[in-house]
Amino acid sequence: MQYEIKGAPFPAVICTLNDGEQMITEGGGMSWMSPNMVMETTTNGGKAIGRMFSGDKMFQNRYTCRGGNGLIAFTSCCPGEIRAIEIHPGQEIICQKSAFLASTPGVNMSVYFKKSLSGGLFGGGGFILQKFGIYKGEGFIMQKFDGEGIVFVELDGSVVEYNLAQGQQLVLDTGHLAMMDATCKMDVQTVSGVKNVLFGGEGLFNTVITGPGKVLVQTLPVNKFAIELYKYMPKSSK
Repeated sequence: MQYEIKGAPFPAVICTLNDGEQMITEGGGMSWMSPNMVMETTTNGGKAIGRMFSGDKMFQNRYTCRGGNGLIAFTSCCPGEIRAIEIHPGQEIICQKSAFLASTPGVNMSVYFKKSLSGGLFGGGGFILQKFGIYKGEGFIMQKFDGEGIVFVELDGSVVEYNLAQGQQLVLDTGHLAMMDATCKMDVQTVSGVKNVLFGGEGLFNTVITGPGKVLVQTLPVNKFAIELYKYMPKSSK
């Protein structure tokens, strides 16, 4: 399989497949394809129930190339970037929920739970992740991606990368965490000071990432983008 990521700020990944090669995506993920791509809806290993509880779709679509070379394209639903991540045994990643766009069949996606319940109740969108190892939603459930292959993820806005050393920390406003290596540790930190909590406008909690590992920070979480757009939408006079 070969691929090309084109377009900005609404990118697409166009995959060229040889006969017999496959791609996995969730329902509605395919944007365009050649006529020799055959679709099959599947639970993909019986993990549908876990995906349902994480807020994702129960079923996935497997596209198989038949009768020669073919192509299939997947597009981002929000302004941002598409990243191709290679997954190998022992090299897992964690992403925001709904970052999953498509993958080769060897990549496994499963539910990953954040142990700190407070992060799920009050932390906002950034705590639903995908571990390929997450979001664009809210909660304390994340997703795990492991196995062998390539996964394509969509991230919101522009992306800033940090490589954290052992014990080095990064404090994030919730929702800006797009992806991190599974070697990193994520915790929830309460904002100190009553005045800071009541008048600071930054919420009750921050996300604290501790290395070692790579962390990808997104500049435009889709939930914040939606809130800003809502301010300019016409309101009912009633």
